Amino acid sequence: MPQISSRELALQVLRCVDEEGAYANLALNQVLEKYRPGKLDRAFATELAYGVLRSLNTLDWVLAQFIKKPLTSQTAALRNILRLGVYQLMFMDRVPPSAACNEGTEMARRHGHPGSIKFVNGVLRNVARRIKEIRFPEIKQNPVEHISLRYSHPAWLVERWLKDFGLEETILLCRANNEPAPNTVRTNTLKITREDLSARLREDGLTVCETGYAPEGLKISGFFSFNTLSAFQEGLFQVQDESSMLAGRALMPSPGACVLDACGAPGGKATHLAQLMDNRGEILSVDIHPHKLKLIKENCERLGIVIVQGLTGDAGKLPKKLHGWADFVLIDAPCTGLGVLRRRPDSRWRKEPGQIPSIVQLQAGILKSAARCLRQGGVLVYSTCTINHEENLGQVENFLDRHPNFMLEDLTQFLPVSLDLKGTMAGGYLQTLPHLHGMDGFFISRMRKKG
Repeated sequence: MPQISSRELALQVLRCVDEEGAYANLALNQVLEKYRPGKLDRAFATELAYGVLRSLNTLDWVLAQFIKKPLTSQTAALRNILRLGVYQLMFMDRVPPSAACNEGTEMARRHGHPGSIKFVNGVLRNVARRIKEIRFPEIKQNPVEHISLRYSHPAWLVERWLKDFGLEETILLCRANNEPAPNTVRTNTLKITREDLSARLREDGLTVCETGYAPEGLKISGFFSFNTLSAFQEGLFQVQDESSMLAGRALMPSPGACVLDACGAPGGKATHLAQLMDNRGEILSVDIHPHKLKLIKENCERLGIVIVQGLTGDAGKLPKKLHGWADFVLIDAPCTGLGVLRRRPDSRWRKEPGQIPSIVQLQAGILKSAARCLRQGGVLVYSTCTINHEENLGQVENFLDRHPNFMLEDLTQFLPVSLDLKGTMAGGYLQTLPHLHGMDGFFISRMRKKG
């Protein structure tokens, strides 16, 4: 396969997302696997593609000030060549403006016609000359539009967060969402200690540091892909964010217990629960998609876990035979995913406020169904990877109103108290935020079914 430049790699990703509606991470993986670029080109292409996708509204707003026709009237190739150029000019100080303009012009030569070359060259050089003149809306007059454009988030989301978190914290949250998320893995303590895994990965040339809250976690960098690492192939670790590890520790099932994992795929939490149970007991992992249950099985086989069984089914309609069966229930509910925007650069533009009510209804159905499966005295943990009140604490409060035989239970005996920046863990719940905790935005609540 002939080598192409990192900018051309990024352009292919952007066109896939723009023209085909592809997900950025899948499109990027396909392009990188196809061309197998070197380490530096891979990193630069990733930064360009993800950076442009995160900043789409800002880039398009800037370009609208320099072109007469709407950006949508351009071909997908030229539209994204312009975005690539402006992104480098605005956000990548290490790229000389002349390089950003020249490379954009050359790309227009390859993907357009003679008129396109002149057009792209003129626009990019004009932006480069006047970039210091660009003024965002004043924050005092219009905080929503200022934050939306300055920090590249949908206006409806900014407006919501201003109400929930206030001005300063909303800006910090948006800034954190624009930073790359770390590659975090969970040590498979059934096979190796965290210290020994850390040493093993360092021997393989990776940069490794321990997570601050989850005792199994490591942050790693300096590798091509997880699948190429021998430690991964040998089942010494599982890819999982630190916040997600905390959900398993909040449940903390005992060895030999019966555990229901109501929304199981791809198996990150189920395999963590198996580790905490010393691979003794029974975990029933439910998912509505049979192909996703195969992912759970594959992960269990790689990790050497034997106590997880898959069940194809709707977690909102669990069978009567499971009623009262479980000692512990984990519901990692489907959600809007607003806590993991930094991991999925294009996802913020796929979200709409109208999606929330149906998701809240879905979560409520799963909670009601799974609660029936818990024995008296058993423990239920409800978690999401979002930061919306109605999906999180609001959902739990509504559930408790309808189920007085459940009560929230103190989390401080299960999770580090240093997480408790808002003073809620003693009350039975925790909300992590990227800008406060350095991990994904995640909600965790622990409830007990009264005896």
